[in-house]
Amino acid sequence: MEAWPGTAYPLGATFDGSGTNFAIFSEGAEKVELCLFEEDGTETCVELIDVDAYVWHAYLPQVQPGQRYGYRIHGEYNPSEGKRFNPSKVLLDPYAKATCGEYDWDQALFSYNFGDPDSRNDDDSASHVMHSVVINPFFDWTGDRHPKTPYSETVIYEAHVKGLTQLHPDIPEEQRGTYAGLAHPSIIEHLQKLGITAIELMPVHQFVQDSTLLEKNLRNYWGYNTIGFFAPHNEYSSTGELGQQVQEFKGMVRAMHAAGIEVILDVVYNHTAEGNHMGPTLSFKGIDNEAYYRLEEDDKRYYTDYTGTGNTLNVRHPHSLQLIMDSLRYWVTEMRVDGFRFDLASTLAREFYEVDRLSTFFELVQQDPVVSQVKLIAEPWDVGPGGYQVGNFPPQWTEWNGKYRDTVRDFWRGEPQALGEFASRLTGSADLYEHSGRFPVASINFVTAHDGFTLRDLVSYNEKHNEANGEDNNDGESHNRSSNMGVEGPTDDPEVLKRRAQQQRNFIATLLLSQGVPMLLHGDELGRTQGGNNNGYAQDNEITWVDWSNIDTPLVEFTAALARLRKQHPTFRRSRFFDGRPVKMEEGAPIPDVVWLRPDGSLMQPEDWDNGFGLAVGIFLNGQGIRERDRRGESISDDHFLVLFNAGDDTVDFRLPDFEYAPQWDAYVDTAGERANTEPLNPGERLPLEPKSLIVLREHHLPEPEVDHSVAASLTAQIQTIGTDDLPGQAPKPEL
Repeated sequence: MEAWPGTAYPLGATFDGSGTNFAIFSEGAEKVELCLFEEDGTETCVELIDVDAYVWHAYLPQVQPGQRYGYRIHGEYNPSEGKRFNPSKVLLDPYAKATCGEYDWDQALFSYNFGDPDSRNDDDSASHVMHSVVINPFFDWTGDRHPKTPYSETVIYEAHVKGLTQLHPDIPEEQRGTYAGLAHPSIIEHLQKLGITAIELMPVHQFVQDSTLLEKNLRNYWGYNTIGFFAPHNEYSSTGELGQQVQEFKGMVRAMHAAGIEVILDVVYNHTAEGNHMGPTLSFKGIDNEAYYRLEEDDKRYYTDYTGTGNTLNVRHPHSLQLIMDSLRYWVTEMRVDGFRFDLASTLAREFYEVDRLSTFFELVQQDPVVSQVKLIAEPWDVGPGGYQVGNFPPQWTEWNGKYRDTVRDFWRGEPQALGEFASRLTGSADLYEHSGRFPVASINFVTAHDGFTLRDLVSYNEKHNEANGEDNNDGESHNRSSNMGVEGPTDDPEVLKRRAQQQRNFIATLLLSQGVPMLLHGDELGRTQGGNNNGYAQDNEITWVDWSNIDTPLVEFTAALARLRKQHPTFRRSRFFDGRPVKMEEGAPIPDVVWLRPDGSLMQPEDWDNGFGLAVGIFLNGQGIRERDRRGESISDDHFLVLFNAGDDTVDFRLPDFEYAPQWDAYVDTAGERANTEPLNPGERLPLEPKSLIVLREHHLPEPEVDHSVAASLTAQIQTIGTDDLPGQAPKPEL
């Protein structure tokens, strides 16, 4: 195989329209071989002679897209010193843009003999590995534009490529569970109906099926087990895995953009699929173990684990940081995605030991002209000491607000708590984000996510039911802050079903009417259940897939209506925190931009926030108090709204506030289904608020008078304006 010197940049395999340049980093390698594989397994090895700054490279003029390849890296094998080079193991290119095949978990994939971690195994792994693939990077993006939806207008839909599409009857069978299925008009139309502006995809970086799960006839469904940070997962492709998955993914992004929907990726840069010292040698471990992983200082055989998965990526090493930044830039510039949600993001801030918001990783993101301009969402915790960091990420970042989830769940199940906590979460969590100069949009609000109960299960189960995971129901969170409404699991009791349906509406309404950025879990609007399984990571089957044949149509319509209400009224999606200062109303005395009310219509007093009665409260939102401007620079104003909450088990008579707030009110939303679209309500009137319900009132507007545009009406108006004596063509009136 003819080989030329090539270049050290860019890393990975780069096809230029003629041949392919290969470049790979390894500081400790003594020799590097590029191995080309044919479909029948035939292997051709080319030694990379040229090396610059620890980057080994060559240009092969004959190699075209679709070529399978891997690396064999020669060097010292001394695990106690952190060195794990072993040329008998064919390694995946960390910068591979596509992969094909899968790992079969043969002994050859491990650099030690089973049962003896300190031994060395030299079995050849070539016939047992996943291969890297050279891709064609060219794609027709003509007409594509990033939607660039402001955070204040963003509604996120957390979704799984396969789970969302696998059972959809309108999607062709061969496209179900794939990127093409995600781009199908039926999926896009559903997202548009819900007012979704961004779809957040669970991991699509190439991940690995765990051997321990395969042995139990289970699979890694969620995908938090990355091995390739540049490659779209090959199993989600309907057209092939020799680079076709890249084209298909790009086509999906283009279709989403055409519909005005951003694509956000859930990315896992905190660890890899190679596990700890007992794990396989698939890529990073055999290329440069010390550079890519955090190792224990006293014995480098062992891996520092802040993630609970066996290893932690070494963000202290410049090349590991380069890998992360190169990957992020690639997905933005080449794959055209619009943002990232960083799994266990606290790990990336552990440059030394503590979580450090000034770490090198955050500095790199801050100054990067590409990555700094997209949506950056942190899962602000990991399993290491001090890992829970909600509210502590840099100003450029938004965060999954775990405190919002917990507080809203507790409120609606009637758990005694200080009302101040609920009020803070509802109004954007200023206590968490304002101190760092951030705004309400820093809070990604959610009630449910992939990890935990679905919304329907949250109101149907008190206990987790994870028996199908094969761990004796010991896995998953045991404290779910859920309520089954009196019956555990499925029931035919109409009263229980009514309460469950109402509680789901309460959660969705609270989510979509809170300040901040709402995130809806896929299928929650459809009434999706996992049968009480709150840890579906291994269930790649009907337990987790969305059942489109059994959907809750009224809940879909309710969710869509609340999303429209949010979109039409900036009162519910302010860019700035409430400040409590008076705002002059159109007619009447100034009233603060937000007012909290007791059920008797009086103002909440300081002692009310902590006295524990916190089951019923009202919030007045002053539509004239929106201190911001729209994209044209014009001041924004809106209607006044009153939202009443009753999380108790008894009906509460709410007294509507005085005339100064609004002369009359219209009931727009009632999760109990009793009040919406009734006659206008008057100040001081008593409004019965059903148990476990929410009502949204909007200031009443008199109907606009109808305008008659007929010729006769125009003539009449003219006569009234100028008088009959002055009509054209009429003889002048003689003077007396």
